[in-house]
Amino acid sequence: MSEVKAVTVSGSDRFDVAVVGSGIVGLGAAYAAVRRGLRVVVVDRTDRPVGATIRNFGHLCIGAQDGSARRYGEASRGIWLRLAAEAGFWVRESGTLVVARAEDERALLEEAVRAEDTADGGIRLLSPADVTVLAPVRPEVVHGGALVPGDLQVNPREAAGAIVRHLAGLGVEFRFRTAVTAVETGLVRTTRGDIAASDVVVAVNHDVDQLLPALAERAGVIRCALDMMRVSADLPSPLQAPLLTGWSLVRYRRFAGLGSATALRERLHAERPELAALDLNQMYTQLPDGTLLLGDSHHKAVQPDPFQPEAAFDAFLAEARELFDVGGLRVLERWQGVYAAAAEEFLIEEVAPRVLALAATTGIGMTTGLGLAELETARVFGWGGSDEGSGSAVIDPSAVGGARTSAAAGSAGKTAAVGGARTTATAGGIAQEENA
Repeated sequence: MSEVKAVTVSGSDRFDVAVVGSGIVGLGAAYAAVRRGLRVVVVDRTDRPVGATIRNFGHLCIGAQDGSARRYGEASRGIWLRLAAEAGFWVRESGTLVVARAEDERALLEEAVRAEDTADGGIRLLSPADVTVLAPVRPEVVHGGALVPGDLQVNPREAAGAIVRHLAGLGVEFRFRTAVTAVETGLVRTTRGDIAASDVVVAVNHDVDQLLPALAERAGVIRCALDMMRVSADLPSPLQAPLLTGWSLVRYRRFAGLGSATALRERLHAERPELAALDLNQMYTQLPDGTLLLGDSHHKAVQPDPFQPEAAFDAFLAEARELFDVGGLRVLERWQGVYAAAAEEFLIEEVAPRVLALAATTGIGMTTGLGLAELETARVFGWGGSDEGSGSAVIDPSAVGGARTSAAAGSAGKTAAVGGARTTATAGGIAQEENA
């Protein structure tokens, strides 16, 4: 008979909730717990959030989702607004702009308007003149466009750090530079000793294959590497909201599942096979300092190569020059982001009693992660209501399939600073997704 070893944990290492991972899903779980008066610890092997949570567009693209992604995104929206007010980071209630540069792109937007549930927040079609007022694009390339209301924009480089500081101020304990080696009911084993916790949340994104390899293999979790860049752009006017293109429309399910999307995808791939080979989503956001984020390409593998093809960055710059009325572009930074990818949009599994693994297994963690953590921890652990105050998100934890927030959709350009895709297209069984 094998010997059962007793585990001794000091009083200072006993918590109500232990969260493994300080990305946006982990921070969302910690926020959900601390608002309910629980004692929380967050453990991460790095010294701050440095993964997919900061290597993205900062675009909370809620209105282009459907199904579970839309529901988690709607829940995330109110939480983002509350956190921005509490933690003092920049958020813009911008909506999302879509530029149509061909008649089939404009026709797809019109089809989306006809197909939508008007109670769900209507897409507003834009004339070419409307588009050029909201975005400094070349008038001769614009056939029309749309504004998707309710979406938000944050600066991903500052938001995660501000949330960490805010949670620490609320009493959450952060143990950085500490690796987790195993989790089980009531216990988290780390390189700095064991932590006892009544509830455990594992939110390590693609590194689930390191901590819970059997789960990762069963769920088909691999990695998606993407290329992005930040540029200084000589633009005549600001970009009033995150900007999507036809390449985006064939990725996001709200558009990609419509009848005219197939022909658009075929046309784009036939005309620009070099961009299709990059698995391009051509989109842009502008940070408060005026710099533009450009991207992005996608490559999926269990462990993608770290080497970034210069062809991707050349394409980003060339496409930006074709679209924008820009005097010049100067590259400031390039980087590779990595996130979890799988056939399903989300990984949600109680791997042991009161041990919950959570991940957005598409590139929409920023859009959906806070709502995913809020709703699923409440459902699985049976957490009651929180101290939601006036103006904060009103979330029904029991409505996992239908959560909504009470925050009203904002118009383009509204900001607050007081101080969370799936498509029908698949490749190798992996859903095509976005980095937002």
